[in-house]
Amino acid sequence: MTETGKTAVVLVNLGTPDKAEAGAVRRYLKEFLSDRRVVEGKGLRRLLWLSVLNGIILNVRPSKVAKAYASIWEDDSPMRKILDKQVAELHLMLQQDYGENAPDVFSAMTYGKPGLTARLQKLSDSGYEKILLMPLYPQYSATTTAPVYDQVAKFQLKQRKVLDIRILNSYYAHPEYISVLADQIGQYRTDKGSADKLILSYHGIPKEYYDKGDPYPEQCHKTSELLAEKLGLADTEWMTTFQSRFGPAEWMQPYTDKTLESLPDKGVKSLQIACPAFSADCLETLEEIAIENRDVFMEAGGESYNYIPALNAEPGFIGLLATLVQEQAGDWIGVR
Repeated sequence: MTETGKTAVVLVNLGTPDKAEAGAVRRYLKEFLSDRRVVEGKGLRRLLWLSVLNGIILNVRPSKVAKAYASIWEDDSPMRKILDKQVAELHLMLQQDYGENAPDVFSAMTYGKPGLTARLQKLSDSGYEKILLMPLYPQYSATTTAPVYDQVAKFQLKQRKVLDIRILNSYYAHPEYISVLADQIGQYRTDKGSADKLILSYHGIPKEYYDKGDPYPEQCHKTSELLAEKLGLADTEWMTTFQSRFGPAEWMQPYTDKTLESLPDKGVKSLQIACPAFSADCLETLEEIAIENRDVFMEAGGESYNYIPALNAEPGFIGLLATLVQEQAGDWIGVR
C-alpha cells in the first residue's frame, strides 16, 4: 500500500527534443506547434495551419532546428539538464528549511519528456495528493502558462478523486525575482564592465494575441521597468525587445534582431543582452541570442556584444523558488 497525502512541488518548463536529431525535433515540434494555445485558429484557419504544419514545416524545419540544437547540445539538452539541477537544488533547500515536512520536488515539461500529464499520473499513483505546479515563466502568457492549466484540467477530468493541485500563475513583479535578476546582471556588469546599452529581450508573441487580451507584453515591460529601476539605469541605457518571431504575421515589437541591426548606426557600439523571461538557458538564448544575434550586431558595425546568462540554478534563483513555494503552499508544509 502506498503512503497517502504526500505533497509535491513540480517545476515545469516548456520542453525540448529528446535528441539533437531531425526525427526527435520533428516529434517535438509536432506536439508543440499542434497546441491550439501556441498557434491559435478555428475552422478553416485551423485546417490550413495543420496542412502547412504537416505538409511543409515538419518536413523542412526539423533538420535546420536539429543543427541549431547540435551546436549547444552536450550529453543532453541544456534546458533539461538545468531543470534537473534546479529540481535537485530546490529539493535540498526545502529539506533544509522544512525537515520532514519538506515536499518532494520533481520536473516536468509541457511538451516532450518528462511530460506533465505523465508526471501527474505517476505522482497520483505514488500517493501524492497535494501538488504545487510552478511553471518557470515569470510572465504569464496564454502560449506558455495556460497550456499547463489545460493539461491539468484534462488530467483531472479523468480522475474519480481529483488531486489538490495549485498552479503558480506568474511572478513577473515579485520583489525577490527583481532583486535576483538585478544581482545577476549587476554582478556581470561589475565583473565585465558596462556597455553602451543593456537590451532586455523577451520571447515574442503574435500581436494578435496581445490585441485579444494576452497580458504577457505588459508584464514583460513591467519586469524591465522594475529591473532598470533596481539597477539604477537611465532611460537611455536600456530597452525592451522581443525575439523568436515565427511566420509572416506581425509580432510584438520592437524586434530584437532588427533593433540590434539598427543600433550601431545610432552610435551604440557595445551592448549586453539578457533574457528575463527565460529561467533556463536553451536554444533561444544560447544559439539565437548568444550566437545568431551577435552576428547580426557585429556585422552591422557593433564592436562588443555579450549575452548575460539566465538565472538557471543560481542560489538566488533557487531561494526565490523556495520563497514562492512558501507563499503558494505554506499551509501544506508549515513555516520556514
